[in-house]
Amino acid sequence: MSNLLREAWLFGRSRTALAAVLLLAGCAAAAVALGLASVERDRAAIARMLAGQPAEQAALAAFVHDPGDGAYYGFQPTWDAPTDLAFAALGGRDIAPAMLRVRALALEGQLYENEAANPELALPGRFDLAFVAVYLAPLVLIVLLHDLWSGEREAGRLFALEATPGARWRLWAPRVAVRAGAVLLALLLPFAAGAALSGTAPLRAVGFAGLLLLGCGFWTVLALLVARRSTSSAVNAAALAALWFGLTLVLPAAAGLAINAAVSVPDGAAMARENREEVHAGWDKPKAETMARFVAVYPEFADRAAAPETFSWKWYFAFQHLGDLHVAVESRAYRDGVARRAELASMVGWFLPPAGVAQAMSALAGTDVAAQLAYQERIRAYHRLLRAFFYDYLFNNRPFGAADLGLMPRWQSVDGAP
Repeated sequence: MSNLLREAWLFGRSRTALAAVLLLAGCAAAAVALGLASVERDRAAIARMLAGQPAEQAALAAFVHDPGDGAYYGFQPTWDAPTDLAFAALGGRDIAPAMLRVRALALEGQLYENEAANPELALPGRFDLAFVAVYLAPLVLIVLLHDLWSGEREAGRLFALEATPGARWRLWAPRVAVRAGAVLLALLLPFAAGAALSGTAPLRAVGFAGLLLLGCGFWTVLALLVARRSTSSAVNAAALAALWFGLTLVLPAAAGLAINAAVSVPDGAAMARENREEVHAGWDKPKAETMARFVAVYPEFADRAAAPETFSWKWYFAFQHLGDLHVAVESRAYRDGVARRAELASMVGWFLPPAGVAQAMSALAGTDVAAQLAYQERIRAYHRLLRAFFYDYLFNNRPFGAADLGLMPRWQSVDGAP
């Protein structure tokens, strides 16, 4: 204990070391605050959407008189509430929508119409605790550990220090523990405060803290391996800076480019446009042809699918669904491609620990690609329920009124609340 206290006292006397750790702690605190604010904005937006839904339903009930009106004008809310750990690793929540209002119309255009934003603007990601831990904390560890031995050698004290009995455990181990521990503490204290404010589950918080420890441990070991060489402090710092640049920036970017080149993914915006064009073309196609194609998918409606020459809602919703079927192959290819890219990226993470830690943080926080795809799949399942609900009224010629709006299937969040 006395050795640790001695090293802590010496650490406190180093203005450079103390300033680096305090700066890191400030960045971590700012990242946690920004993460909490981002999560709160998402939750507030979801709450506003749900608060306005009763008034919208009441307005719809005032004029609805058939199932077509309910299906066409009824926007149904869906949402993906942030988890209690999302503040620490925002992941893809800066580009993936936290909520989406859907109708019983063609779904593909509704899902992908938000992808018109330039994806390159989202590449840097948001400034969250995961960013600080993966990109900034290693730089502070490099500053604190690169001259652990070379600094003493250049000061002419190394041989005398290593001649001291038990120098490894009495001198070097406490010094490493204090410096690496200070970096870890600069990350853990803001995280603990954010977890308490967000109500993070204890096991999930411990898991994220373990990832922080794993990331710091990797860079501590790497810094010690480089610092132990018989080279100057400047050479050690340059070597570690090059390793940081390669492991956190160059190699992950190169791997991402290689994965994107190897796994092609259809353009979501183009798919939405094709879906809309097919739906609009449905107005000009013969009604008998449209209903025959629809009955091939829903044979249970074969004896009730005849559409009059004038407008009918069942014909309208039939070609809406046929628009989705028109791009079904591309839609599946899109989802499979995105999932495959994420799978390959996770495999790369085993060889690039910084990337692997970042991916694990997003996965634990429920903000990774898998979470986004899961939200889309739940929207698809809900949309099928909506269509089935209105098909029952449309094809069975059942009367529909304001009271039937209350029978529509409702979206259920994973946690049951926004």
